[in-house]
Amino acid sequence: MKAHYSVTDEDQIILYIDADACPVKDEALKVSYRHKLKVYIVSNQWLRLEVGPLVQKIVVPEGADAADDWIADHITPRDIAVTADILLAKRCLDKGAIAIGPTGKIFSTDNIGMAVAMRDLKAHLRETGESKGYNPSFTKEDKSRFLNTLETAIQAKLKEMGT
Repeated sequence: MKAHYSVTDEDQIILYIDADACPVKDEALKVSYRHKLKVYIVSNQWLRLEVGPLVQKIVVPEGADAADDWIADHITPRDIAVTADILLAKRCLDKGAIAIGPTGKIFSTDNIGMAVAMRDLKAHLRETGESKGYNPSFTKEDKSRFLNTLETAIQAKLKEMGT
């Protein structure tokens, strides 16, 4: 007979979505529903999204880093963040969490230093006018890679937690 026990926030993975400009909110929610994960969708404005009972929309005050600060203040080593913000990804990694970009790139202690350096270089090139700062368009392959990466990250966390 299978033992039943109560699941608390300390026992489960929580998914944090840096939502203002996230192109994979719906995909992240689908994966979270499949695994019955608690989700925080954090943004600077109210977002029209149909959500389930395990999903909370957090609207932070306006400000450049308000959503990032909220996520960084709440994330723990058992959790996963979805963000395109490299500095937020670093803050999440520093707290022991997993950070995944919307194109499926998983940030790690091995690659975050280079990602921060490239971010700074691109910002400098934009400021000096040497770059227009266009980002490549988001593709079906990016979405597919994201779904695979998120699923793999959740499976790794579940295994690590022994569930």
